[in-house]
Parts: sequence; structure tokens; C-alpha cells
Amino acid sequence: MAALKDRLRADLTSAMRAKDDVRKATLRMVLSSIGTEEVAGSAARELTDDEITAVLTREVKRRREAAEAFRTGGREDSAENEEAEAAVIAEYLPQPLTDDELEVIVTAAIAEAGAESPRDMGKVMKIVQPQVLGRVEGSKVAAAVKAKLA
Repeated sequence: MAALKDRLRADLTSAMRAKDDVRKATLRMVLSSIGTEEVAGSAARELTDDEITAVLTREVKRRREAAEAFRTGGREDSAENEEAEAAVIAEYLPQPLTDDELEVIVTAAIAEAGAESPRDMGKVMKIVQPQVLGRVEGSKVAAAVKAKLA
């Protein structure tokens, strides 16, 4: 069983005891998303910590996008709730990469792939993505690769 999933369950129990409604609701939602991912596809399976990290990253991104949409619609209270949920989920993600660290990884991947032009972006992304999973948004990675190849 994945250690991250066990930690989420233990923290849910703690949140229930502490009557922390935001944390409780968020952790329940995350565990539900993980469960859904586990039964998706042709056969049920247990997710690894890396796969759970990918689910958490996706959930944080959804919360941030929802908060932005609520702000645009003038619903500040809902936006703040979404941001609070994103903050809870982000506690379970690895430490984000700095721009300098990302640049080092991208430079090494370009050298490894032998990339010379923007047409080689796919090759570089295949090398970079597993290294930065859950630590940087894909759009930021793509922008860094594109900038280096241009």
C-alpha cells in the first residue's frame, strides 16, 4: 500500500477529531479521487505514491482554476474556499522546483535528447516530465523547454 495514501487517511482521522471541516472535506475529496483512479480502466489496481502525486497535482490545478473562475465571476468567498482546499492538498506534494533547478533539468534533457530545434520539444518533454512530476506545472515546463530550444 502507498505510504502517501496511508498518510492521507491518518490525517483525515486527525482532522475529524479536530473538527477541521476544510481539511476533512478536502482529504475526503482527495481520497475519493484516488479511489476513482484506482478503479478506472479495465482492472482495479493500487496506485503508487508517484501516481497519487499525479492525482494530487491534478486536484491542486483544478482548485486554482476554479478559484480564478470564481474571482472572475465575483464570488470571492467561493474562491477563498477553493484556495484553502488547494493549500491543504499542496501540503502533500513534493517541494516545488525553483526556476534555476528547472533550467538545469531542461538543459540536461536537451543534451541527452540531442535536441536542436523546437521540433524536438516532444523528445525533451518525455525526459523532463518524469523528473518534475508533481513539482512544476506542465505549462511552466513546456515554456522553459520552448525558451531553451528557440
